[in-house]
Amino acid sequence: MSAAASYVSVRENTQSDDLVTKYAPLVKRIAYHLISRLPPSVQPDDLIQAGMIGLLEASRNYNSEQGASFETYAGIRVRGAMLDEIRKNDWAPRSVHRKARMIAQIVKQIENQTGRDARDHEIADEMGLSLNEYHRLLKESNAHKVFGYEDVGMDDDSMSLSLTEKMSGPYDKLQRDDFKRNLSQAIAGLPERERLVMSLYYDKELNLREIGSVIGVSESRVSQIHSQAVIRLQARMNLWSQSS
Repeated sequence: MSAAASYVSVRENTQSDDLVTKYAPLVKRIAYHLISRLPPSVQPDDLIQAGMIGLLEASRNYNSEQGASFETYAGIRVRGAMLDEIRKNDWAPRSVHRKARMIAQIVKQIENQTGRDARDHEIADEMGLSLNEYHRLLKESNAHKVFGYEDVGMDDDSMSLSLTEKMSGPYDKLQRDDFKRNLSQAIAGLPERERLVMSLYYDKELNLREIGSVIGVSESRVSQIHSQAVIRLQARMNLWSQSS
């Protein structure tokens, strides 16, 4: 390596280190903002570690000519790194995944037959469960995973594989646009309380306890409503994926 190239490399590494040092508090802020919305089993230190890796990558890849400030760019990369870490550490047993898939299938069946939203007691009856047992199952399915609006596909092992990950080829953008349009319609068609919980959780970024205070129910009930909404979306978007 020439002296000039060596100097440039050292200078770039120094700038990268300076950015990491300066914006390390940003990682902690994002981690504690996320942790308030996650199950107790997720530890802040794990999020911070993943976020610091995201920050380091951001410091190396940032290009000011792209228009965004470094803080904006880094915030996106840090948050994405944390969510990736959470999503890959799926601690739910396979039985929870199987039952969640079963609920989605039953929801789809009931809604196809009745032409309206499937109700809790109908789903519980179809599964041979009491309403309390069904609500407990919803709580289990909600606790193991962090969902985004894109996480409404299903495969054999995971109830939250993004449908957009299956899209490739020359019509990729058209497929993604169609996916987003249909997902927006599916969300708009949710029962009012489920739609409100989804909006408060994802758009307003309130945690379950805060949402419970807003709508006047317990945190546990909010968890059930959230799970029911996600499973209903999975059932409806699964129909879309089969027809697209």
